[in-house]
Formats: sequence, structure tokens, C-alpha cells
Amino acid sequence: QVQLVESGGGLVQAGGSLRLSCAASGIIFSLNVMDWYRQAPGKQRELVAVITGGGSANYADFVKGRFTISRDYGKKTVYLQMNSLKPEDTAVYYCHTRGVTNYWGQGTQVTVSS
Repeated sequence: QVQLVESGGGLVQAGGSLRLSCAASGIIFSLNVMDWYRQAPGKQRELVAVITGGGSANYADFVKGRFTISRDYGKKTVYLQMNSLKPEDTAVYYCHTRGVTNYWGQGTQVTVSS
């Protein structure tokens, strides 16, 4: 059974930082591509960052230079370090991976106040 459990969201002022965590189980962690998505109210879910099994990362243009995705193979955890947060980063952030189907975490709320 695949489980993705996010944590680390919260309320922060603009310019601040947060680190999100996603603990994975039920997958061969070292092989899976892991993603972070986000969904703001009234908007479609959008891809934020991707990290391959080998650790190569790619980012959406709107977070490049501010967010960093990483993974800890021993802890089977993916992180999203978010710096220089803006009010437009306010959203529910979801961890995601693919197997026989798409797997999503429950989401964690990030709210950035101006």
C-alpha cells in the first residue's frame, strides 16, 4: 500500500521560509520520480518541482531560484525548501508519485501573508 504523508505547512509572512516534508512508504523509493504540486483556491493543480530517483531536479519557472526539492533515501522522504515566499505561493501543496496509478498525499496548507 502506497502512502505519502506531507507535513510542514503553515502560515508565514512574505519573504519567509518553510520546509515541506513528504514521507513515502510502499514504493521502491530510490526508483520513483517524486513531485510537488500545488493548488490555490479556484485554480488548477500545478506542478512545482520534480526530482528523479537519481536526484536530478527541475522546477516550474515561478519557483526557480526560490524553492529547492531534495530527497533523503534513508528516510524515504522528499523535501521542498521554500524561501522568499510570496502571497501568490499560498496553496495546498501535494506530494505525488506514479506507480500502477497516480499516488497523492493528503496535502498541506501553505499560507503566505503580505
